[in-house]
Amino acid sequence: MAKNKKETVDKKNDKQEGNKKSFKMSKQQKFVLGCLLVLFSIALLVAFISFYVNGQWQNDQSVVNQLGDRTEVVENWLGKFGAFLADLIIYKGFGLASFIFVRLFFLTGMFLALELSTQKLKNTWFWDIFAIIIVSVLFGFFATSAPELGGTIGYELNLFLQDYIGKTGTLLTLLFGLIIYLIFKIKLSPEKIQSYFDSTKKEFKSELDTLKPAVNQPESAYNLEEFAIKEEIESDPEIDDIHIKTVDTQFELNKEALKPTISHSSEIELNPVLKPITPKQELPLVSPDEAFVIEKAEEEDIIEENLASRLVADFGLFDPTLDLSNYKFPTIDLLKEYSTGGITINQEELEENKNRIVDTLRNYKIEIAQIKATVGPSVTLYEIVPEAGIRISKIKSLEDDIALSLSALGIRIIAPIPGKGTIGIEVPNKNPTMVSMKSVIGAAKFQEAEMELPIALGKTISNETFVVDLAKMPHLLMAGATGQGKSVGLNAVLTSLLYKKHPAEVKFVLVDPKKVELTLFNKIERHYLAKLPDTEDAIITDNAKVVNTLNSLCTEMDNRYSLLKDAMVRNIKEYNDKFKSRKLNPEAGHRFLPYIVLVVDEFADLIMTAGKEVEVPIARLAQLARAIGIHLIIATQRPSVNVITGLIKANFPARIAFRVTSKIDSRTILDTQGADQLIGRGDLLYTNGNDVIRVQCAFIDTPEVEKITDFIGGQKAYATAYLLPEFVGEESGINLDIDISERDTLFREAAEIIVNAQQGSASLLQRKLKLGYNRAGRLIDQLEAAGIVGPFEGSKARSVNILDLNALDQFFNNEQN
Repeated sequence: MAKNKKETVDKKNDKQEGNKKSFKMSKQQKFVLGCLLVLFSIALLVAFISFYVNGQWQNDQSVVNQLGDRTEVVENWLGKFGAFLADLIIYKGFGLASFIFVRLFFLTGMFLALELSTQKLKNTWFWDIFAIIIVSVLFGFFATSAPELGGTIGYELNLFLQDYIGKTGTLLTLLFGLIIYLIFKIKLSPEKIQSYFDSTKKEFKSELDTLKPAVNQPESAYNLEEFAIKEEIESDPEIDDIHIKTVDTQFELNKEALKPTISHSSEIELNPVLKPITPKQELPLVSPDEAFVIEKAEEEDIIEENLASRLVADFGLFDPTLDLSNYKFPTIDLLKEYSTGGITINQEELEENKNRIVDTLRNYKIEIAQIKATVGPSVTLYEIVPEAGIRISKIKSLEDDIALSLSALGIRIIAPIPGKGTIGIEVPNKNPTMVSMKSVIGAAKFQEAEMELPIALGKTISNETFVVDLAKMPHLLMAGATGQGKSVGLNAVLTSLLYKKHPAEVKFVLVDPKKVELTLFNKIERHYLAKLPDTEDAIITDNAKVVNTLNSLCTEMDNRYSLLKDAMVRNIKEYNDKFKSRKLNPEAGHRFLPYIVLVVDEFADLIMTAGKEVEVPIARLAQLARAIGIHLIIATQRPSVNVITGLIKANFPARIAFRVTSKIDSRTILDTQGADQLIGRGDLLYTNGNDVIRVQCAFIDTPEVEKITDFIGGQKAYATAYLLPEFVGEESGINLDIDISERDTLFREAAEIIVNAQQGSASLLQRKLKLGYNRAGRLIDQLEAAGIVGPFEGSKARSVNILDLNALDQFFNNEQN
């Protein structure tokens, strides 16, 4: 009973915490709250000013305690409410420093109403409250006789400090607080003080310079020294025809210029200004009849601001979702909740398994210092710490013995657990809990994930939602035996992206050789799917069309890299950010680039039918396409080395392994064993080149996928699916119009061999006619031109259009006639 009560309390606490996390204010709520705080700050300002102007601490003090009495009259401009606020915040609070509260509430209200970032606001609150305390204590220190200046808090804090560190210590503490405020808030530094004094010194010097006479300035025609020379010359009548030239001036003084022209000394100007002498220019002779036309070139327009910034200011950032602005994401209630109440913990089963593990290890003389259990949806992890001196390899070798003692389907030993000093033993639960897609999609870890392409796979052993970013993988390889959960895993991946990304942001290229697994996604063709031009179905089920689609994706990749090169960016995120900021011109071919996710449900079937023609473009995309937003998800139920080749494995670091039948297959997928010990039904191992993580894949059923696709498909869509570049195969460029006279001498014999075998291949002609490859290839081209064999079909043999030799003879007779 006590245990059940504890579980109920824990669940209530979890719900309360979840409600707190999910609380988020809307724009309207923020605006209303912001306006309320602005008005409240104005009310505070009126009440505070009235407190000091009307002398409330003397007149209204007795009325504050009798606010309920309506006959009492107060002098505060905001009435009794204002008197109460002023008394509470100023008189009983921080005194004159309380005016800083007006600024704080006003700024907070404006930040909320205008939806500005609150990071700067937090810094403002901290330093303003710091200033309120310092100023209040300062007034309490210097104005002890006026409690309305420092307030009760300032006065009491001042007395408290003086009781312990005295007046001198209190003053030093306050000065230290002021220095901290000046340095960290006002950013005052010795360099700023020195630069201020330097600038003041320079200004003082420049003022002194302006007061000095302009002795050496070229525009002064005469100086005092020259004037003295002039007076001597004028006073001596014997001097005549003297030609004097001063050192500092370029003008010559002659006799006529030296004659006195001033009768009174008061009329003398010490600094006369001479007009500059400009040399005469000889103008061309123009007859009065000729019209003189002066043509002025038009000046170019100069744009003061950045054009991209002006476009953003006028129109805002480019919104790629504008075409489907009313698009609504699917709701979580479309998904079904399979589990009720989370993981069920069976205490008896845990104790029993713990005792069996300890006894089995003890039988082999392995003592355990500590053991701990972590219960997951389908597997429980027992972490053990062996005694000192025990070899890890000895415990690792007892994997089958422990499985026998536990009567378990298959256990997995992790020795040691990465990042911990323990050894892990994963034991399947007798009653596993199903992980629903609803619980994973609704988890805060997925909803708040700041990833480009978030994927919610399921839950780990510690019951945490496992979310990864496909854009960082950058490609995913899924493998496992038949019926172990690959198709459900693909549906979980696609559903995660549908719940998180807008149709303008991601497109899917779906390849489904089975023709039944991904058929439901046909309903969202014009929202999320991409296809080749002139094709009916967006979901590719014919293996012959896969080669063209893959080569078309390679063309799309090359085109995107050209756009990135022109935009001078390195990846799709930088390119799209630049395009949204209107720094790229659509008229130059630039466009918003959505992510493209290629999903192949059965890769082994493609390799069997098309071989190298599929492997080469897949490998090329895997090597190059991550930077331009093309990501691959490949699933196969045949994890052999001829399907998952070394070239593919090298470019797919992220891998998911469902249950396989042998250790060899596990090593092929993960490069380590462990996938053969999984229990199936969505139990998987995930690795991205480092640790191996065990995850219980979320289950999503066909009706749930149908509800989601119906919900999306019922909304307004684009005119067509996202069209990939058209690809023209090499074989279409071969000229098959071969003249009959140019046919090989072995043409008829080759035709008989092909019709008898009902198989058109160059290798057959090589063996039967003992020819080289070149001549056999030419014969096949001639047979195709004649219509005897069909067109090229990859690695498959060509079809034969003539059924037997009689029909072949009739064919040749008709040609001769």
